[in-house]
Amino acid sequence: MPATDLALIIEAAEAAGEIARRHFNRGPTVWEKPDGFGPVSEADLEIDAMLREHLLGARPGYGWLSEETPDDPARLARDRVFVLDPIDGTRAFLGGQKSWAHSIALVEGGEVIAGVVHLPMLERTYAARAGAGATMNGTSIAASRREELDGAGLLATSTTLDPERWIGAPPGFDRHFRPSLAYRLCLVAEGRYDAMLTLRKTWEWDVAAGDLIAREAGAAVATTGGAAPRYNQPEPLLPGFLASAPALRAPILERLARG
Repeated sequence: MPATDLALIIEAAEAAGEIARRHFNRGPTVWEKPDGFGPVSEADLEIDAMLREHLLGARPGYGWLSEETPDDPARLARDRVFVLDPIDGTRAFLGGQKSWAHSIALVEGGEVIAGVVHLPMLERTYAARAGAGATMNGTSIAASRREELDGAGLLATSTTLDPERWIGAPPGFDRHFRPSLAYRLCLVAEGRYDAMLTLRKTWEWDVAAGDLIAREAGAAVATTGGAAPRYNQPEPLLPGFLASAPALRAPILERLARG
């Protein structure tokens, strides 16, 4: 058994990648979730079951919050809780794109203390432990130190820059997109982009691991309300999410339209 929680979740993420590879571009069975929550495939469910057995088998006293497992409020009484998305970017996975990820976080007292985002098709593993920095494939990474909004590289959907979402005109970002929120956070952590922003309500499992990785790499992280994200909440939704170079946090939040 791995000696540390971070080693355990890295091992689990790599095992998830092996399952995903077997299904990728092989036409896995797909269902639509109720209430318009998008597709789920047999790969998502197989990975979810494996991760639950692997992680809770090693840490039976920990709680569990996964996109693909019915929520059990018993997690709220646990000191430590796994928060994860078996495949972050299922639509991309089913469409043959490679930029989907396995996102696994460990939360204690509302804060992420260990996190891994693994992209098996891109052969990238981002990892962090609270207070110990962030890595990509074992090498330390650092976030951007950009200070100007105009021209800043932003990972976001096109609708994020709709004029009504901003006070005055939207900033002159250089916008790009990746389907996985976890991967977007890691790209900010790596300094390849200056910020990522989503204005939609955001599930904890999509961002928990990437939150820690970004912060440990020196990025600023906040909800779009300006608060520090808290995890393992009764309703595991956050009101939008921002990660950026530290100097960009305040000007982005100040320019967002409220209400």
